Amino acid sequence: MSSSPQASSSWAKAASVYLDRRIIAILFLGFSSGLPLALTGATLSVWLVEGGIAKTAIGMFALVGLPYTLKFAWAPLIDRLRLPVLTRLLGRRRGWAVLTQLGLMLALLGLGSTDPAVDLWRMALLALVVSFFSASQDIVLDAWRVEILDERQYGAGAAAVVLGYRIGMLTSGAGALYLASVLPWSLVYTIMAALVGVGLVTMLLNREPEIRVSPESARREADVAAFLERRPGLAGWRAELLAWLFGAVVAPFADFMTRRAWVAILLFIAIYKLGDVYAGAMATPFYLELGFSKIEIANVTKAFGLGASIIGGLLGGVVVSRFGVMRSLLVCGLLQMVSNLMFVLLARSGHDIGMLTVVIAVENVTGGMGTGAFVAYLSSLCNVAYTATQYALLSSFSAVGRDFLAASSGWLADRMDWASYYLLSTSAALPGLLLLLWLMRRQSEEFDRRPASVGPQPNLRSRSP
Repeated sequence: MSSSPQASSSWAKAASVYLDRRIIAILFLGFSSGLPLALTGATLSVWLVEGGIAKTAIGMFALVGLPYTLKFAWAPLIDRLRLPVLTRLLGRRRGWAVLTQLGLMLALLGLGSTDPAVDLWRMALLALVVSFFSASQDIVLDAWRVEILDERQYGAGAAAVVLGYRIGMLTSGAGALYLASVLPWSLVYTIMAALVGVGLVTMLLNREPEIRVSPESARREADVAAFLERRPGLAGWRAELLAWLFGAVVAPFADFMTRRAWVAILLFIAIYKLGDVYAGAMATPFYLELGFSKIEIANVTKAFGLGASIIGGLLGGVVVSRFGVMRSLLVCGLLQMVSNLMFVLLARSGHDIGMLTVVIAVENVTGGMGTGAFVAYLSSLCNVAYTATQYALLSSFSAVGRDFLAASSGWLADRMDWASYYLLSTSAALPGLLLLLWLMRRQSEEFDRRPASVGPQPNLRSRSP
């Protein structure tokens, strides 16, 4: 019994991390990141339908989301390129954040001024511009979040950004549709553009992260610069340009590839949430076949489910703060896997709104916890010398499981009953958890081999397990 007050105090201390000014700022920045997504997706589709646009053309608008997938291609420029005036006044991260947010606001205003029935191509182009500035904003804000926090705060930071992101999506999704029922679309998009100002003001009110360079990255770039200087044909501006390109483009990827088991880490990133993705991919057809109405699905899975996801994300942040990133990944991953079995129970219960509510509560809470731990893990992998580029790469790679590996979900669902399918989705989580255990064991063995006399190492927070 004597340990109970100590345990309660420990959990309370872990939860108090959400009161940190930086965590609150990340919440608002997450809102700014989540806001534009529906404005070029589901919300825009409603506008297109009202404008009498054919379904084929509406489907092609999915291509405007490509910048989110390809953002790692220009992340090196955002990581290293200094902006005239803005970098000097605000710093590297805040300067780029202000530029992308102002660009996003102008692009949304432009998109709102179009008419799909008159100039569909102009609307498509401006939607693409909105996506580009939105993806670029994500690059900057992810880097700012990783650099401004201590490692023990990564879980809370991940929970805050996920919470803010979901509120932003809800605002530009359901909120924009409510507004569009009484206001013209041009005014709706003007209001959404103004709401991007939440992130702009937040960034201006917070400080620039300290620029930290790991000894390894500094030595690597110095060696390249010296090599180029020794080549007469590459002297002067040519040597400077090549050295800059190496530091901005080559070095972030080369740095990641020097980590032990980097291939296994990338594989783990791709498959960690595979079971969760398989479960979600076929969820709507599953609910409909069980006889649930669209209203029931919307009320339980969307409205109630959003609240459950938020609670899960907050719990995930507390768990990471309490137990560390790797153990939290394991605990949350196990919970995610077991939660898929709830769908098996629902398949056997049939049309039961109470059971559906329980399933969504368990699934979304555990999924939110897993997402919080996973985002914290991606943050911990970034070398602070190349944060923007490496986080953009890792987050893009994490889409492999969602967009490619789970593409077979429909084919599998057509060939088995729902109970069997969700048992399969449960087993799909096992490879990621087994790989995680291997990574944890390797990390433990490397720690045990470290000489006892070795003190704290510089930039340990940027090293991978």
